[in-house]
Amino acid sequence: MSSNLFSSYPLSDKIIKVVEELGYKTMTSIQEKSVSPLLEGRDVIGQSKTGSGKTAAFTIPILQKVDLSDRSLQALIICPTRELTAQVAGEIRKLARKFEGLQVLLLAGGQPARPQIESLQSGVHIAVGTSGRILDLLDRRVLDVRKLKTIVLDEADKLLEMGFEEEISAIMQALPVKRQTVLFSATFPPGIQSLSQRYQANPLRVAVEDPTETKLLIEEIAYEIEEDDKSQVLMRVLQQHLSKSSLIFCNQKLTVDELVQKITSIGVSCAALHGDLEQRDRSLVMSMFRNGSYRILVATDVAARGIDIDHLDLVVNYDFPYDADVYIHRIGRTGRAGRKGVAVTLVKRTDDMKLFAIEAARGTKLLKLPLGFKNQHGLSSFYREAPMKTLWISGGRKDKLRPGDILGALTGEGASLEAINIGKIDVQDKNTLVAVSSDLAETAVERLRSGKIKGRKFQVRLV
Repeated sequence: MSSNLFSSYPLSDKIIKVVEELGYKTMTSIQEKSVSPLLEGRDVIGQSKTGSGKTAAFTIPILQKVDLSDRSLQALIICPTRELTAQVAGEIRKLARKFEGLQVLLLAGGQPARPQIESLQSGVHIAVGTSGRILDLLDRRVLDVRKLKTIVLDEADKLLEMGFEEEISAIMQALPVKRQTVLFSATFPPGIQSLSQRYQANPLRVAVEDPTETKLLIEEIAYEIEEDDKSQVLMRVLQQHLSKSSLIFCNQKLTVDELVQKITSIGVSCAALHGDLEQRDRSLVMSMFRNGSYRILVATDVAARGIDIDHLDLVVNYDFPYDADVYIHRIGRTGRAGRKGVAVTLVKRTDDMKLFAIEAARGTKLLKLPLGFKNQHGLSSFYREAPMKTLWISGGRKDKLRPGDILGALTGEGASLEAINIGKIDVQDKNTLVAVSSDLAETAVERLRSGKIKGRKFQVRLV
């Protein structure tokens, strides 16, 4: 299949309509290479970086083949982190919005198992989860996989890196022998080949290298530092590269917490993202970073796996990446969708050989620039004044709320708010997060408290 138009593939009208509405006119490289073999039922091992469209690549064939009349589990996607499971499930729901009656369930720790068990008993078509919770539900004999058609290991390299190989093996042994097994991975270490040999039958390997134009969209800069003034250098980097959204990478959770404490102590609102956070806190942090309530997010690699933000201006490697793959994965979160981005790496003299390895793998040289002396003593008011604030509403999908209901309640007759004042509306299972222009946030709270949404009263507060 040479054409990269969705309409040229044997896909249902519902799928074609949704991708058109989402603005996906043509397939990305990984989609063009993998959708056809996946539709044919072949096992596929796909290698592509974050932001390449791989979630849609495996979701579209699953939706094409799902039997809505049979409320049995037909597809299972395993992800390494809770954050990624939530993101993948959200993407599936977005692509499946015209599939009336389709049930997509999140199976992850950090939240009670009972509601997930009840949903499974009611009938689910597609599940997305972490290996620990999936194995737990299999052991309890509440996850029925007898009619499973497709299993997907997403971010398979990270599943291995995080030590989930035994759990994956136990899950695979419980699945039907006759099934489609799909692996997607950002990198291709030897363990992935071993995984493929054990669980796939005559797989087709598809790989997408970083396109040259992506390199041109990311300005890669290295600033030389001494260890004892590292945090002060970071402040100057943030001031030199004023950004609406900045993602700072650290190698350890302790460093993340220390850095967030240091930044918040000077009156700048920022958030931490690492593995010690409960799932609900991780979801809240990510929603508030995406919607502009936080300008700065400090994260570890594992926690940030799967983060997908459309408008990320700046990535900072506060701690030097462990290897070239990690570096490429980190900076690939900026410079997306034709937008330019900046990736800054703080480099000590002892990092020179690792920097050389990164430059060789990347095929480019990092710009070594003098930092200058802009704002050596803290950050300007730009960072203290986040453009948005977040409202929490006590109703969500289970209350049949939709983004349009919230928008209508906020901007309806007699309101002083307009649609331009409202940002992202994130409708979750049991609650909703709404971004509102900072100067109108209190007005929005009062509007919702004094009125109704879809004829009902809900609790509303500022986060």
